[in-house]
Amino acid sequence: MSSNAAHGDEVTSGPDRRTELREFLRSRRARLRPEDVGLPSYGRRRVPGLRREELAQLAGVSYAYYARLEQGHGDTMSAEVLDAVARALRLSQEESDHLVRLAQPERQSTAQAALRPTVQHLLDALGVPAYVVGRRLDILGWNRLATAVFGDWDRLPPEERNVARLVFLSPEARDRFADPGRAAQRVAGVLRMNAGKSPGDAHLSSLIQELSRKSEEFRRLWARHEVSCPSTGETVPMRHPLVGEFDLVHEPMTLPGGAPMRLMTYHAEPGSRSEEALRMLASWEMEPLP
Repeated sequence: MSSNAAHGDEVTSGPDRRTELREFLRSRRARLRPEDVGLPSYGRRRVPGLRREELAQLAGVSYAYYARLEQGHGDTMSAEVLDAVARALRLSQEESDHLVRLAQPERQSTAQAALRPTVQHLLDALGVPAYVVGRRLDILGWNRLATAVFGDWDRLPPEERNVARLVFLSPEARDRFADPGRAAQRVAGVLRMNAGKSPGDAHLSSLIQELSRKSEEFRRLWARHEVSCPSTGETVPMRHPLVGEFDLVHEPMTLPGGAPMRLMTYHAEPGSRSEEALRMLASWEMEPLP
């Protein structure tokens, strides 16, 4: 049950890295107040958060130097300067990595991943819901238990087999999550992180623009510039029309070799009601077709 997502040749240009860098830094400044970082606050501010000169002072660089970074000229900055800016902005490790990728991007291939047959064999052998996604969150392969939990991906056109499209554009797919808002926030953060890793991926840029046109929720989350990676051991509350609500534990794993791919597995805690719900779904899904 694998899929190679079809993409047309007519796509928009890749993300504007300098604009992304500028807006990311501005959004991180906006969430800090002077009193949060031990600076005096003088009167009302036209925009919330720290001013450029205050951030430069905290980072120990000149205002002109920091302004140049915020204008998108990160390729001229040293690792020490970027680290100082990250500390001054109180960035998480994921956000710090995102800042470095935007400031000094590495050249990466934008070719779409192709699922190896051996990986599909592994998916089929696993006794838990599992699927593989590429950098653009295209669903490249899955097992039958994954479709029992998340929906029948076999019936979807190849171009619609994409986690972001399903979460933001498919009411039926969203209904499988007991907390769809949380799922949407996580997906937007992963997509933002992946876009920072591959600023020249025009197909990824096209996907982001499509989601921005069609989903107000995506536009709101995308404007927050939050980045995240799939969380190991995160509990994902699910909902199914046959077994009701149950919890799955998410364990993502990066697959080696070639274009970036992640194996996404989900399991239930042993002895829990969720394990029983998953066992029931498995038994129904594995029944032979008439």
